[in-house]
Amino acid sequence: METWASGDKIRVDEDSLDTLSEFMKYRQEALPDHSDAVHLFSGRTFRSSRSGTAYVGDICSLARGGGINEYGNVGAMAVTLAQTLGQNIGMMWNKHRTSAGDCRCPDSWLGCIMEDTGYYLPRKFSRCSIDEYNQFLAEGGGSCLFNKPLKLLDPPECGNGFVEAGEEFDCGSLAECAKGGGSCCKKCTLTHDAMCSNGLCCRDCKCPPNLHKLDGYFCDNEQGRCYGGRCKTRDRQCSALWGRTSAERFCYEKLNVEGTERGSCGRAGNNWVQCNKQDVLCGYLLCANVTGSPRLGELLGDITTMTFYHQKRYIDCRGGHVQLVDGSDLSFVEDGTPCGPSMLCLDHKCLPVSAFNFSTCPGSWGGQICFAHGICSNEGKCICQPDWTGKDCSVSNPIQDPRPTGETEKYKGPSGTNIIIGSIAGAVLVAAIVLGGTGWGFNSKDQAS
Repeated sequence: METWASGDKIRVDEDSLDTLSEFMKYRQEALPDHSDAVHLFSGRTFRSSRSGTAYVGDICSLARGGGINEYGNVGAMAVTLAQTLGQNIGMMWNKHRTSAGDCRCPDSWLGCIMEDTGYYLPRKFSRCSIDEYNQFLAEGGGSCLFNKPLKLLDPPECGNGFVEAGEEFDCGSLAECAKGGGSCCKKCTLTHDAMCSNGLCCRDCKCPPNLHKLDGYFCDNEQGRCYGGRCKTRDRQCSALWGRTSAERFCYEKLNVEGTERGSCGRAGNNWVQCNKQDVLCGYLLCANVTGSPRLGELLGDITTMTFYHQKRYIDCRGGHVQLVDGSDLSFVEDGTPCGPSMLCLDHKCLPVSAFNFSTCPGSWGGQICFAHGICSNEGKCICQPDWTGKDCSVSNPIQDPRPTGETEKYKGPSGTNIIIGSIAGAVLVAAIVLGGTGWGFNSKDQAS
């Protein structure tokens, strides 16, 4: 936390967007410690209908990952911070979707956080907000949220709830560990055979496997392929990075054979590599009508732009060299992206699907998988539909409707759906709290100024 006690470090204007722009410049120049989001609290009242302003979906951008908020009542500040952080992780205001009947808030009394209806101290996110956050993560917008901080500003201490050097786990104080994880962890060291000690997913000291569809599945109306748990298409990658669709094939054919900054199949040392003709769809990512900054990562240099006149119309071909903080390059078409019939990209090469040696599941034959009654997971196991069972989902096992007994059914705890929804909402709230603590400045100006 940084406090400006002797004066403002930037020009704080009544225009919230101007102030936000200035604050983001200051963040890049004067806040070297890495954080996912930086928020400013100012005593000035902004000329805006809301008490906070933030960029939407730019949590992982050094130039746009942050917001500004009015300083005042603690409760109101907490809500404003949750709203602006919500915008950073892809959440939109619910107003229009609510009025259209498309959004449901689980708390009709206090309202929901991203609603613009004047509720006091809302504590929950609506279904819309949760869906937007999940979509944001699915598109790769939250890539920076999954790296754990290597150190805290405070000295390391067993029992502070953070895993630090020399610790395998830290479930918090003795009281917190007693509530959950105490049997899995002792003096910040996991007990024998324990994988975890606490958390939403930890069960009996074990972590569940990270399951997703097996690589190679068709997705997105058979336009894409599942790869690494995500549906890969050039359109999806352009949308996640720029909010735009992919450029036409003609752009890839014209530019990626050049071996230049505006079209290539990667680099070899300091030189750009020309794409072979058959590999052009696996090279530099080209999108249509790209402007501004990427939704994640940092743009190195300028957006590359070319316009061609082809078949009596103009075709727009644009891209940008974008890099994450960890050095990951987002400038090229991702591995697993289709590049032709039964062809996928790998290391800037367009290869037949057979070269990937995708595994399969029991009960897969004649184009059917798991006897057409389930899906194949990345562990090579069938996950069957509700009315089917067996290793290959070939055994019919209809779910019997419960017979009425005449007695009121006793409460058996929350349903699986509610647990999942609650877990997602909780994860969003925790992310907001954690990110809120990564870096935020206080402007100590008087309210009257």
